[in-house]
Amino acid sequence: MTTNEQLDTLRRLVVDGKLGTALTAMENYLLTFPQQKETEQYYAIRDDYRLMMDYWSRGYSDPEREMVYGRLLQRMYVLTASMTVKHAIRNTAYVMGVYSRARASRHDWSVTSLRNDLEHFVSEQAMIALKPEHVREQERQQLFAHHHELVRDLFDYIWTSRLWSEGLSDAFIEMLLSPTIDSIDQQVIVSAITLSLLSTFDFQKWRVLTTVYAQTADQGVRQRSLVGWVLGIDGSLVRLYPEMTSVIGKILSDDDCRMELKELQMQLIYCLKTDEDSRKIHDEVIPELIKNNNQFRVTRNGIEEIEEDPMEDILHPEAAEERMEQLEATMQKMMDMQKAGSDIYFGGFSQMKRLPFFQDTCNWLMPFYREHPALQQVWADTRRSRALDVLLQAAPFCASDTYSFALAFNQAFDHLPQNMQEMFGRGELSFFGEQMALEQHATPAYIRRMYLQDLYRFFRLHPSRHVFSSPFEASDGCHRLVFYSQTLFADTPLSADLVDMAIFLTKHHLYDDAAQLLGHTPDQLRDERFFLTYAMVLQHLAVIPYGMTVSDCYQRVLETSPQHEAALKGYARALFQEKDYQGALAVYDRLLAQHPDHRNYLLNKSICLGNLARYEEALKILYKLDYESSDDKNVRRVLAWTLTGSGKTEQAGKIYAELLENGNPQGDDLLNYGLCQWLAGDIPGASGLFRQYADANPGHFDAESEFLRDEASFLRSHGISEVEVRLMLDLLARG
Repeated sequence: MTTNEQLDTLRRLVVDGKLGTALTAMENYLLTFPQQKETEQYYAIRDDYRLMMDYWSRGYSDPEREMVYGRLLQRMYVLTASMTVKHAIRNTAYVMGVYSRARASRHDWSVTSLRNDLEHFVSEQAMIALKPEHVREQERQQLFAHHHELVRDLFDYIWTSRLWSEGLSDAFIEMLLSPTIDSIDQQVIVSAITLSLLSTFDFQKWRVLTTVYAQTADQGVRQRSLVGWVLGIDGSLVRLYPEMTSVIGKILSDDDCRMELKELQMQLIYCLKTDEDSRKIHDEVIPELIKNNNQFRVTRNGIEEIEEDPMEDILHPEAAEERMEQLEATMQKMMDMQKAGSDIYFGGFSQMKRLPFFQDTCNWLMPFYREHPALQQVWADTRRSRALDVLLQAAPFCASDTYSFALAFNQAFDHLPQNMQEMFGRGELSFFGEQMALEQHATPAYIRRMYLQDLYRFFRLHPSRHVFSSPFEASDGCHRLVFYSQTLFADTPLSADLVDMAIFLTKHHLYDDAAQLLGHTPDQLRDERFFLTYAMVLQHLAVIPYGMTVSDCYQRVLETSPQHEAALKGYARALFQEKDYQGALAVYDRLLAQHPDHRNYLLNKSICLGNLARYEEALKILYKLDYESSDDKNVRRVLAWTLTGSGKTEQAGKIYAELLENGNPQGDDLLNYGLCQWLAGDIPGASGLFRQYADANPGHFDAESEFLRDEASFLRSHGISEVEVRLMLDLLARG
């Protein structure tokens, strides 16, 4: 067993509440890997446990025994988790380098010393503002450069730290709520705590984030804290830290907090769709823009067409307008994706994360501010800085992309034509379409959305991303980001939103996650919407959870709403899939009682009748449908198969031949035609069609399974014996 496996086993024992077994396992581990400090902590826990057991074995009554046992479990968890962090640091070169450099960068890492330095930075800015103008800018640059080094080291120090004590977490809470410390510094600290928390759960760090979220008035700090404590939750540790439940309960008692959690859950789902959205932009939007690239130019008056062919206005007067509409529609498609919550810039900026700026881990999650030392050259030139200022006011970028854009624009600006430089400076040209109102940038939802995009880029693109625990990765088909399924949120006010959230997940094809949420829905909230959604979700799962089938869900809806058309349609389909053709037929009769001439219901009824070998009844319906719409190929297919079943193979064969005339067979046309020919006695024709079907569906046609299982009853009822089936299989095997 490897060291990681031993530590994982220790953790599981503690989480399961098996303190005695965990102590024995810890002793064996420390005998194999001696560690003085950890051994001393282990002995202290072991001795306290033995003392408690001794009192209990003598029959003494202790009303605080449960609490004491819980505290011992907490201490054991902290020891185990700290050893896990220590092992990860020592055995990962990148983390070890960051850990060592950060701790060597300063002698005093006490919170008091850190707070003094952070507060000094704020006061020093005020002092520099009072100095003469000719020295002010230089001193400001020096101040921000020195301060950035401090923040970078502090960020690295925190995310590589072990578990915190209650006193240390209290000190950080005070620092993060202090009005005398810069908001950007506080936001960076929150992000560092989040990275550490995601790696190994630390209740004290989690408490810092929940407390700051509840108490801070700074939206930047508040939204980062919200994201941090939500992503950092480990519901499996409620046994060890029952106080987590009361913390969550207090947060959820606030209506604004509940609304923010609902918004956050939906925003996290959009994060999961980032790659899909990027592919859509790459495959659909960009090619369209490139196609029109040579027909339009950007001017101060907007997009104008380039006149190439003077005869086009005469020969194709509508072409110019159509191209313009197409270009505008393409741009609008991308804007609509953004408004809906899509991260449309991820693909475009992903290559820019190789800039030297991103060698510092903290820069990936740094709020954008003009005074960042890496941007000093950007603002040095007045024309460049004026143009960039105008552009950034309209830029709907997260901080990470804003830094990328500013650095790239700085390099590209001098290569732009003079007139374009001037147009940028006057605000007459923009890359971003319709400008977003500045007040929208200050809303909690927008701040949170931009931060989530920063996090997504960090976990997807950081060169050493493998050492971090990404919340964006799926586990067992489900995603950690779907925090509504956490046990901590069970039977809370968030339960009222579970069905809505499951519907949202279903729209994004995240069926496993939706099933988890629906499984947590309390019985009293299982209404029609719940059962309709659950039925839809179950149809897309590889493994159906125990307890309820698709048909069960629809049946529950019909118990209260017998005429519910959507439920009746779904129930009929479900029964058909379960091969309960008699039940499906009865449901289609109920639908036809409401809509006697509904073509799809009539067609599906005829299919049920055919599967019940009631061919003549089915044919009456199909002849009528075929007469009314002779060009409906689906009706023709069902008619052909029903004729085959009724023994009218010659008529059926003519329809199949007609369906195959275009050389593009659909569905099971070849297979069904082959079965028709087989029943008609044309063995060479049937085998040839089966081979064509196999060629058209490579890897999906198992003749033995098809003839001896799926169609065995049909073939037997039409006089095809098992011996004849074996002969056909041998014939097909010869090729």
